[in-house]
Amino acid sequence: MGAGGRMSTAPSNAKKTQAEALKRAPHEKPPFTIGDLKKSIPAHCFEKSLVTSFRYLIQDLLMAYALYYVATNYIDQYLPHPVNFLGWAAYIAVQGCVLTGAWVVGHECDHDAFSDYGWINDLVGLVVHSSLMVPYFSWKISHRRHHANTQSLENDEVYVPRFKSNIRNYYKILNNPPGRVLVWVITLLVGFPLYLMFNVSGHKYERWTSHYDPHSPLYTERERKQIIVSDVAILAVIYGLYRLVLLKGFAWVFCVYGGPLLVVNMWFTLITILNHTHPSVPYYDSTEWDWLRGALCTVDRDYGILNKVFHNVCNAHVCHHIFSMIPHYHGLEATEAMKPILGDYYQYDGTPILKAMYREMKECIYVEKDEGETKGVYWYRKDI
Repeated sequence: MGAGGRMSTAPSNAKKTQAEALKRAPHEKPPFTIGDLKKSIPAHCFEKSLVTSFRYLIQDLLMAYALYYVATNYIDQYLPHPVNFLGWAAYIAVQGCVLTGAWVVGHECDHDAFSDYGWINDLVGLVVHSSLMVPYFSWKISHRRHHANTQSLENDEVYVPRFKSNIRNYYKILNNPPGRVLVWVITLLVGFPLYLMFNVSGHKYERWTSHYDPHSPLYTERERKQIIVSDVAILAVIYGLYRLVLLKGFAWVFCVYGGPLLVVNMWFTLITILNHTHPSVPYYDSTEWDWLRGALCTVDRDYGILNKVFHNVCNAHVCHHIFSMIPHYHGLEATEAMKPILGDYYQYDGTPILKAMYREMKECIYVEKDEGETKGVYWYRKDI
């Protein structure tokens, strides 16, 4: 049967209702192959343009510089105290969104989607990620492992779900509206740094694990030099910030850089959690997991105007997991091309983000098989 004739779907621009979005995704082996999906996508979507990639990066950096220029030259000069605090808060929020877009372009380098030149990808990725306090090679290696093992209970690298037997008492204490809000606040503020430093929410290894440790079990002997390069780059940025604090003061550095960086980390953490946590998607153990089924267990989300600011990393995430080498500027076109093949295997949820955050924190506490189910397919549960 031809690649385009396996499934019929609603028009590609039709959005699922909330009830449809919460309906369980198919967990059986799909009636299509990765080759079928690739054939459905126009060939130019796989082409990487160095000029186009740099255009998006330069666009983000120019926007970030313009915001910095306006903030440092006009907020304190023209806004009286304490109204200037509101001006800085607005700058931090907007600048954080813009730098998240730059983060996404740097993330393209992790997957060699920025250009056809590996050394350019690594150089750009190292500069962009290090500037945002992310160890480039360390993150690149663990992130690729996540892509290689998505939704595998044994081998996925991050956001590994809990089992009911592992639920601790404080989850029960926090399983209420104020508790869920508190958990989200803590997760968004420190979740990503804690993952990088201490592997919090990551795959469990037999010994202490950190993205900054060249001898971490995350890495092979051959990769250790790259981890050292990442660490040196981070230390160089920290030293630069230290010199800036001496020159301008801590408050200035926090307002100009530290605050927006917190926002970047918050957006990145939120995006990755919501793209991989949903009541409708299963997890698999080693008896059922395969790469394609795991890659299909991601969810496209709608962030409104921020979709464009974030270069469609949120609303073309399914495509990104299936074909991570496709540049972000072709992600939406590739997604639309694949939908007729994917059918019910395509997961999209347009629930407003704040509502989705609360719902997922409430509904997705641990995973468990259906009662009487012998297959290695696990679903989220909320009853604790």
